[in-house]
Amino acid sequence: MHTASPFPAEQGAGRKAMLWIVFAGFFMQALDTTIVNTALPSVALSLGEKPLDLKSVVVAYTLTMALLTPASGWLADKFGTRRVYFSAILIFTLGSMFCATAHTLPQLVIARVLQGIGGSMLLPVGRLAVLRNIPGEQYIAALAFVSVAGQVGPLLGPALGGWLVQNASWHWIFLINVPVGAVGLFAVRRYLPHDAASVVAPFDWVGCGLLSLCMVTFSLALENGVSSPWTALLVAVSVASALLYIPHARRRATPLFRLALFREPNFSVGLAGNLFCRIGSGAVPFLLPLLFQLQLGYSPFHSGLLLLPIAIAGMLAKRWVVPLVNRLGYDGFLQINTWIVGVSIASFAVMSPGWPLALSIVQLSVFGWANSMQFAAMNSITLKGLSHEDAGSGNSLFSMVQMLAIGLGVTIGGGLVSLFSVKLGVAAPAYRLAFLTMGLVTVLSGFIFRRLDAKPLERTQPEAVQAR
Repeated sequence: MHTASPFPAEQGAGRKAMLWIVFAGFFMQALDTTIVNTALPSVALSLGEKPLDLKSVVVAYTLTMALLTPASGWLADKFGTRRVYFSAILIFTLGSMFCATAHTLPQLVIARVLQGIGGSMLLPVGRLAVLRNIPGEQYIAALAFVSVAGQVGPLLGPALGGWLVQNASWHWIFLINVPVGAVGLFAVRRYLPHDAASVVAPFDWVGCGLLSLCMVTFSLALENGVSSPWTALLVAVSVASALLYIPHARRRATPLFRLALFREPNFSVGLAGNLFCRIGSGAVPFLLPLLFQLQLGYSPFHSGLLLLPIAIAGMLAKRWVVPLVNRLGYDGFLQINTWIVGVSIASFAVMSPGWPLALSIVQLSVFGWANSMQFAAMNSITLKGLSHEDAGSGNSLFSMVQMLAIGLGVTIGGGLVSLFSVKLGVAAPAYRLAFLTMGLVTVLSGFIFRRLDAKPLERTQPEAVQAR
């Protein structure tokens, strides 16, 4: 079967092969963020753990990616894109093999961290390879081609994960990466152009360490809950490390993130809005498969298929973002759409045995539609006002916040179900209360967007809305 390429045939097989290499890497990373969720009940049964305790499997991956994404560009500049991308695929593939051979939850979490190390470099370094090897007039077409992997991965992930669990075993959700990774390693050596390492400014390892300590300790504090004696200490360490970054960034000539980033008002508001809004959205892909399988009695494959409306509606919704932003403005659109996202999350609380399938599909589609438009508008308004000097640094910080929010959503969502289950003695109402709470958090995050600065908004062109 012939697959369309964004480039004329005369440009040669090498450039096309390079695009497919980047496409495959992005696909593996995008697939792995969704394929695991459907399999969690089966993994828990196999490892002798409670399903909700496996939230650490998801959080370990997303948090590792959040911590290491800022270093990916510096590594590519210092050691060369080809070498770093090869290492990323190798580490990701090895991590997948170790995940498949894990016999305990701690072993699986460690393997997921290794996967996250490789995954943190796949997308940004792959995108950098395209930028450096594709002529400017063809760069947009190339990036659009590669970005399809980010849409196909979440579309196939839940159903594929459910099918593999039901017809083989949960180990295959990780083993499926091994042949793809092996082909990718060969292709990188064969087709990805050599690029010389360059002289770069020293990386801000201290600043990265402070922010990493802040995120890790805060996540651990949420994981431990308010009853743990360690929680207050972890929160104190988290706050202290964040505060220590401020004088560090002022003293250093090239800090990880310049403090000047936060002088752009819409960047600060957009960053805060993204964090709190994505907490609710991040909990949904984790909680829904558990609800479907543990409370509604669906099979893993059926559970995965039920998540398809979210991905399909999300893909179809992207074309509506620009017209709606043009009509309502960014501030009006985000305030209204955030409410729709929050209410749709809260609506999952009414799902119960015997709930009509048609209504479930409508609920999931509304969430997918609104959530996709929410991400696109939030991404655009957060980054659009940054100067050329701050664009790269701001995008890295924004990526960190995105991944952190997903991890926080899983931690908080799973923690709420555990807490309500203990208080009520049964799990069914615990899921309902968790969805209602996460929906309320999302609705309240809409008030953050009321602080958007109107003047920069007038200069922002809605046509620049980003898809991710």
